[in-house]
This record gives sequence, C-alpha cells and structure tokens, in this order.
Amino acid sequence: MTRDSSPVATITFDASKSTMFSEKTLLNCRGRLLDLSTPKVMGILNVTPDSFYSGSRVMDDDDVLPRAEKMLREGAAIIDVGGMSTRPGAEEISEDEELHRVIPAVETIHRNFPDAVISIDTFRSRVAEEAAGAGAAIVNDISAGRSDEKLLPAVARLQMPYVLMHMQGTPQTMQQNPFYQDAVKDVFDFLKEKMIQLNRLGIYDIVADTGFGFGKSVEHNYDLLRNLHVFRSLGVPLMAGLSRKSMICKVLQVNPGQALSGTIALNAIALMNGAKLLRVHDVREAMHVIGVIAQLKKT
Repeated sequence: MTRDSSPVATITFDASKSTMFSEKTLLNCRGRLLDLSTPKVMGILNVTPDSFYSGSRVMDDDDVLPRAEKMLREGAAIIDVGGMSTRPGAEEISEDEELHRVIPAVETIHRNFPDAVISIDTFRSRVAEEAAGAGAAIVNDISAGRSDEKLLPAVARLQMPYVLMHMQGTPQTMQQNPFYQDAVKDVFDFLKEKMIQLNRLGIYDIVADTGFGFGKSVEHNYDLLRNLHVFRSLGVPLMAGLSRKSMICKVLQVNPGQALSGTIALNAIALMNGAKLLRVHDVREAMHVIGVIAQLKKT
C-alpha cells in the first residue's frame, strides 16, 4: 500500500462549513425514532445457506422467530435480515430467490415484534420495496446504489434510513488484489461524494460504513479502524461491521467460529474511535462491550 501523506493531512473537507454534514443522531425509521447518540447493536440474521459464518445462518423458517427474539432480548436495536451471502467469491442469487428468502422472515419478525426495527440487507430496489411493505424500516446496501440504479430513488420514495457502505469491486472480485493510494482518504472521499448524491435525492437519514472486509487487505482494514475517528467529520453515525471477519481470522490464524474474542476487541476499538452502531453476530457480547466502554468514557 502506497501512502503519500497521513490520512488527516490529506482530507481537507471542513464539516463545520457545510450544513449538509451537520451532526445527526436520530434516524426516522418509518415513524419510529432510533437514537444513536449512544451506541446501538444491529444483529445479523442471515436467511442463506452460505454466509461466511455458519453460526449466523437461519436454515429453517421456524428458526427465524426464536433467533430474532434472542437478539432482541439481548439488546439488539435493529435486526438486519439478509438473503444473499456477500462473502468474497460468493455466487449472486436471483432476485426471486432473494425475495423468497427474506420476505417471509421480515413478515414473521414484524408480525411478532411490531416495535422492532428491521433492516433489509440488499442492493436490489425490488427487494427493498417489498421488504418495506413487509415491515422493514432501514435499507442496508453494500453497493452504495451502484448495483441497481433504481435503489436510491426507491429509498428516497420510501423515506427509509440508508446504510451507505464502501466496497471496492463486487463480492465476486473484491478480494482480488485490492489497491488504494490511501485507504482512509479514498474511502472518506467516496462516502462524502455519495452523501452529496443521497442528499440531492432527498435522503438525509444516513449511516456511514467504511466496509471492513469489502475490497480491503488486512492492512487496509486496520488502517481504516485505526483512523475511524476521521469519518466522524461526515456528520452521520458510523457503523462498524467487524464481526468474525477475515481481518481477525488471518491475524489470529483462527476460523470465524473461533473469532469472537477478536471481534470483542475490535468492537471496543471501533467504539472508542466513534462508531455508533455495531453490526454483529453476537448481540450479548457486543452489548457488554458498549457497557464497559460507556463506563470508561464517563468523566
């Protein structure tokens, strides 16, 4: 990785001079306000047979409800429902198959827990629209609207909060030699420009995600985590999706099932550097991290 200057020095954007990037902590989740002034947890519910961590897979419709109930009981503020694996090299499934997987899950959770905030993990406009009709209140998109040109207009029309993530390439290509002139600056500039586009469309409830593991080497990932505080100047809540990822497994030489302790450590670092939302497989442990970091930050 080539670094011609420090991340802070190369980022010249001044958030104080822009009303667009003013501080924001409340998300209007289709009538339900989610306050991210204090950190929250997004629990991962994968209705797919091939997600990278087998412990997150929900293979049976009958398992959706108890899994969601467990996460809510442990403190999750959001349940993130996804029907297509986005691990490196994962095969893209059809839109119909994705709908077949996620819509019944969203309906089940919403029917039994009507006050729960559900996000739909998709890059497809039709899936987002049908999930919204079934009870989803947030769109979590790995593609930043680049995979389906109809998605961002749909999000604007539905008036749903939007998780904006950076990814270099696609899940099929993203880990084939990822390269940045400066990972922190390049990701920051991408998110900043996409936020301008979102605002022009009328989308203001935004969560920014640097995209750990999505088109990044181990070194890129740790560079982003080390400098996560830089992204606070975007003026929107930051989400950290570090749970059991290869940036832990490769360093510790473990598999995803053995990566909980590393996840806990990195989640703590993310919180110290400004993350307001942790996307995790293990809700209880993430809530514990939030609790001890809150205590540490008390004056």
